Amino acid sequence: MSDVQHTRRRPGPRFPRAGWLILVAVLSLVVVLAVLLVPRLLRERQYGQLTVPEGQRASQIYATADQALKVPAGTTAQAARTAHLDLPAEANGNPEGFLFPATYPLRKDTTPTSLLAYMVKTADQRLAADHITSYRTVVIASIVQAEADRSADMGKVARVIDNRLARNMPLQMDSTINYALGRSTLRTSHADTRTKSPYNTYVFAGLPPTPIDNPGPDALKAAAAPPAGDWLYFVTVKPGDTRFTADYRQHLRNVKEFNDAQKNSAAGGSADTAATGG
Repeated sequence: MSDVQHTRRRPGPRFPRAGWLILVAVLSLVVVLAVLLVPRLLRERQYGQLTVPEGQRASQIYATADQALKVPAGTTAQAARTAHLDLPAEANGNPEGFLFPATYPLRKDTTPTSLLAYMVKTADQRLAADHITSYRTVVIASIVQAEADRSADMGKVARVIDNRLARNMPLQMDSTINYALGRSTLRTSHADTRTKSPYNTYVFAGLPPTPIDNPGPDALKAAAAPPAGDWLYFVTVKPGDTRFTADYRQHLRNVKEFNDAQKNSAAGGSADTAATGG
């Protein structure tokens, strides 16, 4: 008898045909999903962001968007005129007031039109959440945003606006003149108050025809539900110190204090034309 032992090779596990078919189907599905999803994921990859601060004007947002999207100057402004954005009828296609202050992601396929539409959609959602349906409220909120020295004063500023409108008093808000003149300054001269513009609330009664900036949530809430009060005038004498009153003589004393402070300041300026101190 030979000392060599012969061993039989045991067959390995065999993969059933049904299993192969399932594996092939799964792999095919993965390939199909990759073909469909990878391009989409690449498109949705964030390539930066654009932050809209509270109180910025549409013109400022357009310029910032042009830079962020690396498109020629004026491209976003042109898109705003032709985009047919979802705006109230009273806006007449002007998105001022509805480019909601927030930080917006920029994708590879973001365009000026899609970015503006996203801002307006965000505004619509926030306004709906706060039950704000009136274009008038957005106009008032934009003035509140521009005039109030701090969030704590916004409700009183909104009340001053409502009280003056109820008495058919001109608003006499410097911020609306600044908007008409395309500037931001504390200096308002008597010549400025004669500016021929529907945004000149020294000359024209009532509210300006559109918002004058894009207000944030605090200003919108203040305009929608201002606190009770009889205030008709206000002036910010210094940062953090805004004086509200219903007494015109007291207001003039407050204005004098502001002017005296400005004379000692490098900024200069004068509030002697301002009935409300805007």
